[in-house]
Amino acid sequence: MKRVITYGTFDLLHYGHIELLKRAKALGDYLIVALSTDEFNRVEKNKYCYFSYEQRKSLLEAIRYVDLVIPEENWEQKKTDVHEYHIDTFVIGDDWEGKFDFLKDEGVEVVYLSRTPEISTTQIKKDMAGGKDSEKLKG
Repeated sequence: MKRVITYGTFDLLHYGHIELLKRAKALGDYLIVALSTDEFNRVEKNKYCYFSYEQRKSLLEAIRYVDLVIPEENWEQKKTDVHEYHIDTFVIGDDWEGKFDFLKDEGVEVVYLSRTPEISTTQIKKDMAGGKDSEKLKG
């Protein structure tokens, strides 16, 4: 069985997230999503989520491509996770290109997937707050 892992916050889940998860799952048989905890987001990433960790976890667990959701509590755990969960492939968005190549030394294939260009959680938040593209939201 080929095991794949990806990491993220997955707040305001959208079709770009689903596409990433679908493509990650296609690279193996079993997909693990390491979901950033609320504390990790707040303290390390300096970001606040609309949905709590438990709510985001529940949403991810309902997606057919996801086999297991685990908490991401710090940056360093990636190295431990790939061994603990017997990971073959590490997958993340290409905005992180090159940042996780060190995992290749752990015997893991590292894949950077292109993002869905027209959608992002940041853009959704801007649009909802009345950003320049908020015309899309008007009836």
